[in-house]
Amino acid sequence: MSLHLYDTRTRRVRPFEPLRPGHVGVYVCGPTVQSAPHVGHLRSAVAFDLLRRWLLESGYAVTYVQNVTDIDDKIIVNADREGVSVWELATRETRSFDDAYRAVGILPPTIQPRATGHIPEMFALIGELMAAGYAYEGDGSVWFRVGRFGDYGALSNQRPDAMQASAEVEAGKEDPRDFALWKAARPGEPAWDSPWGSGRPGWHLECSAMAGKYLGDVFDIHGGGLDLVFPHHENERAQTVCASAARAHDGSGEPEMARYWMHVGLLTTGGTKMSKSLGNSFFVTDALAQVRPQVLRYHLLSAHYRSSLEYSPDALAESAAGYGRVETFVRNALDILGSPEEAASLAAEASPAAAPRPAKSRGKGRPQGRAAAGPAGTASPAAAWAAFSAALDDDLGVSRALAALFGAVAEGNLVLSKTHRGELAGWLVVVRRMLTVLGLDPVKQWPAAGGQVRAALDGVMEIVRDLRSSARARLDYAEADSIRDRLRDAGIIVDDTGEGQRWHLA
Repeated sequence: MSLHLYDTRTRRVRPFEPLRPGHVGVYVCGPTVQSAPHVGHLRSAVAFDLLRRWLLESGYAVTYVQNVTDIDDKIIVNADREGVSVWELATRETRSFDDAYRAVGILPPTIQPRATGHIPEMFALIGELMAAGYAYEGDGSVWFRVGRFGDYGALSNQRPDAMQASAEVEAGKEDPRDFALWKAARPGEPAWDSPWGSGRPGWHLECSAMAGKYLGDVFDIHGGGLDLVFPHHENERAQTVCASAARAHDGSGEPEMARYWMHVGLLTTGGTKMSKSLGNSFFVTDALAQVRPQVLRYHLLSAHYRSSLEYSPDALAESAAGYGRVETFVRNALDILGSPEEAASLAAEASPAAAPRPAKSRGKGRPQGRAAAGPAGTASPAAAWAAFSAALDDDLGVSRALAALFGAVAEGNLVLSKTHRGELAGWLVVVRRMLTVLGLDPVKQWPAAGGQVRAALDGVMEIVRDLRSSARARLDYAEADSIRDRLRDAGIIVDDTGEGQRWHLA
């Protein structure tokens, strides 16, 4: 199966066919940097990071554009409240967002344009729309004529004649549904001189100008949160398509702005959308003080991108346990196999079916014979990867992809011994390949996330293992069990296996 994606405009899953073979252009609406990021902001960013990683794994070159809106009503209000300049606040919070994205392993965008750096492009776009009659001046502002665009409402599945106008009456509008391309200057606010007077750009105009500059009038994928479908993306689409039609001179054959529109479901808490305005948001810095960044990323990926996702202590605890099982397998496998390079070499040399697989031990006795296949029915690493690939090709079906991952981990745990090094290496390699796509590989992608702490803890646990071994050698089993119980209370689980003691975080 080739990649299929759900398109919001057509409201169906369609085969993905890029405009240029082998290359994908993606524009994702980035943050409005009014204040520090909350966890809800990361939900959309992590989902599109998964899309990008899967496109790269599938062999595409990807141009990934994510803008920064650094001029906005809320930025102006917050800067005034703090007594700082708009530019100081926007720069500070842009860094906060960059730090948050980096913390959860999001790849940096190919291009990260700022709205205030693209005023000339916005002037050009407004000029084209006005010359073609799609826009008009009114009371110092420039407005888009919604009634001139016959396909308005197609993205959000609404009829223009049924749309409710804003309760705020704005001077200069011909139609209450029209929206601002250029806003007339107000006292004390940042402003630019323009052919239509002093003012600043409208929010929707910014993204059309930046997307057009870096990806062209028509590109492959436009993404954002579900709350951006209307009015932001509806208005972006309208002004971009109309400007493109104007350039065609005859006004016919209006092109589509993006071939696929993708929108990510909302992050909720207590069943309600996480939002700063509702006072129920969790800042990223606070979240990362409670949970490791890998676990936060895992949780944000754990539900299909189009569905809502609950954020709660219980849900995070489940995610921590799930990711911990994967992490533990990777670490235990590397303890047996050596370095990742040695594991890769072994996997390339050995056939996964060459050695018998022991079944899981039932209790503390020896293995009870051989299992034909793992719990998920994944008889080989190749089959596990095929299941993982098929899941992500089906509109990024992450639930089935995670099932394939845990099936591979379960199979790997069945051969977690030096006797089956070749087969173990095959499972380790495929598990890490899946984790790389998910942005969760504990070996390669999180070197700064506790690497030194992990190394120190390994050293401490080596001492603890020696103490337990000494206690058991002198038949002091009570002391050995007491050490194990105290470690468990501290969040460290020690398993006694036929090949020695292994530990992992609870």
